[in-house]
Amino acid sequence: MKIRTILTLVVLAIANAAISWWVGQQAYHWLPPQASAESKLVDELFSFLVTLGSFIFLCVTGAVLYTVAVHRVGRYDTSDGPPIEGNIPLEIVWTAIPIALVIWIAVYSQQIYEKMAVHGPMELVHLHNPIGIEAAYAAPMEAMSPPEEIEVHSRQWVWEFRYPGQDVTSTELHLPVDRRVKLALQTEDVIHGFYIPAFRLKQDIIPNKVIDFEFTPIREGKYRLRDSQYSGTYFAAMQTDVVVQSEADYQTWLAQAAKQTPVTAYNRAAAEYTRASEKRINAGWKTVPPAPAPIVNYAAEEGRA
Repeated sequence: MKIRTILTLVVLAIANAAISWWVGQQAYHWLPPQASAESKLVDELFSFLVTLGSFIFLCVTGAVLYTVAVHRVGRYDTSDGPPIEGNIPLEIVWTAIPIALVIWIAVYSQQIYEKMAVHGPMELVHLHNPIGIEAAYAAPMEAMSPPEEIEVHSRQWVWEFRYPGQDVTSTELHLPVDRRVKLALQTEDVIHGFYIPAFRLKQDIIPNKVIDFEFTPIREGKYRLRDSQYSGTYFAAMQTDVVVQSEADYQTWLAQAAKQTPVTAYNRAAAEYTRASEKRINAGWKTVPPAPAPIVNYAAEEGRA
């Protein structure tokens, strides 16, 4: 009887592991497309956590359902249960397993962070060339080309990007694919958050600090940059597109933008603030006026006719 029970538990554990692994693989489809080399590492960690969580969930739920279905008392049985006061082996097991799981998650997470070269929480984040990203499409390009350096200026409530080497300014971030990018993040007022979901990377921008932030885009397309920190009334309007292009298209865009006469870009926050100021009804809250709209060579599509 004991052997039969052990075999049953082994079969159930294998089935549970298979189902949990399948759920973990589905987790890759729950996130935006992987648009940076770092996103692959983050998604691997997320899939691992989903797999582990699914396994634990199925084990606990299965045990509860089995207990309810098999070990129910009789309809008119009002007697007390057995006087069990403690079980030392069981207590050791249910204490040791969570400790082991937490250590496992912590070690694996730290390995992912080390591959991304993320420093500790007391240091400013600086993502260097990732260790362990073995994709053939990223390594050769990084070996041949130095990182593309771009300045990122944030303020209430607009993003402005400056390309010092080409004397280009833009409210839309353009990046070359399969090439290391080095951003110099800075804010002119409060804390802002540089966050591109498709890249799986986020960095808070702190006043009076210039924070170096590096990553490698690997997928051409248009993605969304958002302010992940609440930076005031119109922080939700502080969004813009991130356009990842081939090297040739990127250089063409830089050349064309450099030839354009700088103009005042459309600013959604300023427009909403102006409309609110013109209304006679008091909204009931106070806000600071948005910063002046930036003067750039190239304005984002949403701000152009």
